[in-house]
Amino acid sequence: MTEFKEVSTTHHDPDAKGRNTTFKVTQVIWLLLGILETALALRFLFKLIGVNPANTFASILYGFTDLFVAPFASLTGAPAAEGMVFEFTTLIAMLVYALVFYALERIVYVIFYRERGVSISQTKVTEHKPSETQTTSQVSQTTTTEQSDTHPTNVE
Repeated sequence: MTEFKEVSTTHHDPDAKGRNTTFKVTQVIWLLLGILETALALRFLFKLIGVNPANTFASILYGFTDLFVAPFASLTGAPAAEGMVFEFTTLIAMLVYALVFYALERIVYVIFYRERGVSISQTKVTEHKPSETQTTSQVSQTTTTEQSDTHPTNVE
């Protein structure tokens, strides 16, 4: 058997589950914001092009988004012409909700995120050859030359 070099590395990360949970929660926050922003953008577009409010889809959309636009309803006027309305309040609501959700996501990240504390154990084998006394069997001799443990605190 010929000589060869081998490196074996093991990783242990006790906070990986906490980081995954934090990541999933922040992704849910972004998903909810995306749904809300899409609904508000559709509302703005529908009002702008004068969609019939008696239409089933439009009435469901208006009913859902009224809840989120209501706090901004009396903030500015809404210029209208022949059934078309330019709702500044919807645009303001979209901006405010984007900022609120961004702040919420950052708060969750700052409070619950755990930095990587990976423990790495590395073993280097420099000699691995068959035993000279038993060449017919598959017995081998291994010499371990170096073993080290490292504990980086912030590996992203």
